[in-house]
Amino acid sequence: MTKAPEKSRVVRKLRCAVYTRKSSEEGLEQEFNSLHAQREACEAYIASQRSEGWVLVRDQYDDGGISGGTLERPGLKRLLEDIEDGLVDVVVVYKIDRLSRSLADFAKLVEVFDRNGVTFVSVTQSFNTTTSMGRLTLNILLSFAQFEREVTAERIRDKVAASRKKGMWMGGVPPYGYRVENRKLVIDDERADHVRWIFARFVEIGSATELAREVGTLGIRTQRGNRIDKKYIYRMLSNRAYIGEAVHKGESYPGEHDAIIDRETWDRVHAILHESPRKRAARTRADTPALLKGLLFGPDGAAFSPTHTRKGDRLYRYYVSQTVLKHGAGSCPVGRVPAGEIEAAVIDQLRVVFRQPEIVAGTWKAARAHADGVSEADARAALQQLDPLWDELFPAEQARIVTLLVERVDIGTGGLNVRLRMDGLGGLAREMLSGSIGAAA
Repeated sequence: MTKAPEKSRVVRKLRCAVYTRKSSEEGLEQEFNSLHAQREACEAYIASQRSEGWVLVRDQYDDGGISGGTLERPGLKRLLEDIEDGLVDVVVVYKIDRLSRSLADFAKLVEVFDRNGVTFVSVTQSFNTTTSMGRLTLNILLSFAQFEREVTAERIRDKVAASRKKGMWMGGVPPYGYRVENRKLVIDDERADHVRWIFARFVEIGSATELAREVGTLGIRTQRGNRIDKKYIYRMLSNRAYIGEAVHKGESYPGEHDAIIDRETWDRVHAILHESPRKRAARTRADTPALLKGLLFGPDGAAFSPTHTRKGDRLYRYYVSQTVLKHGAGSCPVGRVPAGEIEAAVIDQLRVVFRQPEIVAGTWKAARAHADGVSEADARAALQQLDPLWDELFPAEQARIVTLLVERVDIGTGGLNVRLRMDGLGGLAREMLSGSIGAAA
């Protein structure tokens, strides 16, 4: 009985690169110097591992007269490039400190080796990452490197905290209204005026949403050219840098920079911010009634939104096209109209409509469908009664009636067109006959 032939073991070829380094240039001019001695020892070790498939690569990676405290070494750079190109499997050095004297740099090199599946060997220190003991030793060294990095990070954090407590600017994107000169915050006059206006305007209207619309209409943008939205405004209003303070982990300290906002304005803004947003929104709507909210549309079909501004004690109300709010001035032929004028024009048209016979007849038919006892004369009298009563109604009641009567108002360069709700006219006539509208005045 004959034995089956044994299968031969397949040995994978491992391409080995020798790296040598000497800190000083002394002796490099000799025919046989330290670099040669290191290379000879490494090549002998590679030859002893020939049975494991180790072969020497032709390129030589030598750095003479260069410190091991830096990675800026020509020979090392060429070695790392060849590793990234997949030309090396094992890096062989005479001692570990020939590769690097810095634990942090050593960790960086190991990251490159691991990413490319490369191991390294120190021939005089029995250090070989192809073995489990070598990997254990490597992990111990890397743990010390990690400890060094964490200690360094703690020192940096402590330095930043100490600097912030002294009011120093520690980098990053400067707040809107400031620029950085010689590592200090300096007021940017033009943008600082925008900041002051935003704070003062918020005190007047109490709504970041409305303020964001006005800011967009004026074309004010961030330093990077982005749109200023409601969230950005809230961050501005809460940034204590504007009152000359530096903040670190929630604690405020006197800053080295000048303030843009005075303390009185800051306190007034934050008194408003501490109020419920729902209450602020309700108060804003009450202060600025908008009869045509949701009803007014421009020539491009976009809706108009109510907005307002104050100059001194006077309030100026407007309707602004959504197209203008999104794309800027000039994007719509009718972008902004005075609220008082457009509302008065619609009310005047309604008053004319109330007197037209066909409208009276349609109102009577709509009202009779729900109340048989209503005559055409009753409907006419009810509509005519609304005219002198209108100015006595509360703004909220006026807005309710307009919503009841008007389906849509289209405004263009040639005028406006009011589309009515006939069923709304019938309902209005019934309310007038019952006296419920007169009681609301």
